[in-house]
Amino acid sequence: MTGPVSDHEAKTGRPQRRQHPRWEARADLVVLGSGVAGLTAALRARELGLRVLVVTKASVADGNTRWAQGGVAVVLDGERDEGDTVAAHVADTITAGAGLCDDGAVREIVGAGPAAVARLRARGAEFDAGASGLARTREGGHSAFRVIHAGGDATGAEVERTLVAAAGEHGIPVLERHLAVDALRTPAGDVAGVTVLDPAGVPGVLRAPAVLLATGGYGQLYQATSNPEIATGDGLALALRAGAVVADIEFVQFHPTVLYTPGARGRCPLVTEAVRGEGAVLLDGAGEPVMRGVHPLGDLAPRDVVSAAITRRMAQAPGGIDDHVFLDATAISGFARRFPTVHAACVAAGTDPAREAIPVTPAAHFACGGVVTGTDGRTGVTGLYAAGEVARTGLHGANRLASNSLLEGLVVGERAAEAVAADLAAGVLANPKHGSAPETGPVAVTERDALQRVMSRYAAIGRDADGLAAAGSVLDLSATDRPLWTQDAVEDAALTLLAQALVAAAARRTESRGCHVRTDVTARDDLAWRRSQLIKLSPSGQPVLADPVLEGAA
Repeated sequence: MTGPVSDHEAKTGRPQRRQHPRWEARADLVVLGSGVAGLTAALRARELGLRVLVVTKASVADGNTRWAQGGVAVVLDGERDEGDTVAAHVADTITAGAGLCDDGAVREIVGAGPAAVARLRARGAEFDAGASGLARTREGGHSAFRVIHAGGDATGAEVERTLVAAAGEHGIPVLERHLAVDALRTPAGDVAGVTVLDPAGVPGVLRAPAVLLATGGYGQLYQATSNPEIATGDGLALALRAGAVVADIEFVQFHPTVLYTPGARGRCPLVTEAVRGEGAVLLDGAGEPVMRGVHPLGDLAPRDVVSAAITRRMAQAPGGIDDHVFLDATAISGFARRFPTVHAACVAAGTDPAREAIPVTPAAHFACGGVVTGTDGRTGVTGLYAAGEVARTGLHGANRLASNSLLEGLVVGERAAEAVAADLAAGVLANPKHGSAPETGPVAVTERDALQRVMSRYAAIGRDADGLAAAGSVLDLSATDRPLWTQDAVEDAALTLLAQALVAAAARRTESRGCHVRTDVTARDDLAWRRSQLIKLSPSGQPVLADPVLEGAA
């Protein structure tokens, strides 16, 4: 005898099997992620009197923030280049964003930067000193020396150290090595907590009227990335399953220079853009300058321009070298002192930057798109907020300006906490007791190695219609259904979902813009494509383009 069919099975044709939670906890705000955005939000929420619980799937100090080398882009009173202004920083950001920035969001976030950095310094962050005030450097796309840094090239590590210490001093509880799986939803569709897996894989429930996603990006879509192993896009997938909308997911910024080692996979050591800011020059395998005649800013052109130029040059295989180029930093005096992290990585790989050029290659670095939010972190789903790389505030557009990411995390992290407090006080958030786990059956999962290979070949720098079609077919045909009962399954399901969404968005955007480079449609088309593409999940759980196709757009 056949029993009743669940809503999930009716929609997807897949049987539902649910893991029952064995433990439960409660808070006013659950923060998923312990990087700059998450910990900044948690600290501000605690200051506002909220009961906060931070959840991170690794240790509290792991994640993308600690690997950020360059610095924080900010224009500080009394510590700026002559003539540099916040307005100039805004203009540089909009230029890098290639027509897709939300100008109002850029002005708000960049304008709030100086105060946010001042609060971070008040918490104990120590930035490098210069001859007068803080030392500043210049990175790609910036018209002035406005990037402040710490430890030479260890800014992210200093920011993370400061925030972790502050969280400890304020007694903010952190669940380490816990993985968020799905949002709890009320009958009205509001978010009211999350389901999680503890370090032993035991399912639990965290009930809260507000959940903040600060889970970072999805660099692990690709074989080579500057991101750590945990950057698998779980938060973005969770948001989609909770009914949120994402945008600009096709814009993945490839950092022009990670340290090249033959056959490298996973996280590759970053060679910060500040090395070029101090005078290093990119050379091809024949010793010719890569950026000569490519862009007025030369080696300090925006990252999408430099990454594309390197990719084109490698395709020509000058000197018989087709998988990397070289960064000549031998003219920089005191390299080891100025860039200790880069120097150590180079020496470990057998290169002495003081005497020889550094072998480098582009790698997946930063997701410009994400969950659609305002500059206050609010999403379109009541009770769900997002900040940092997982969010799409409109700051980055089609390409991120260097060193704007730590700035965004500081500013939007604080604002999101304030939005949660205001929404709680206004009584607009759901009662957590009404939240329940979704009817989630097995979901499509592509084996990670195969996914990374197909995405690196067809959906990285330089895409075309045939390649994107091939990628979509491989993703569809190689997927198998798996329940989300382990960390590997949750991560691989997230990567599969995001790969499908990225390929769909990239295939429909028939132009080249920012870090979305089409080799078959090389021109930028402002008439049809100066807009973002929205993606949501269909009732069957597939990512679909949610915005209408405008006349003239393919």
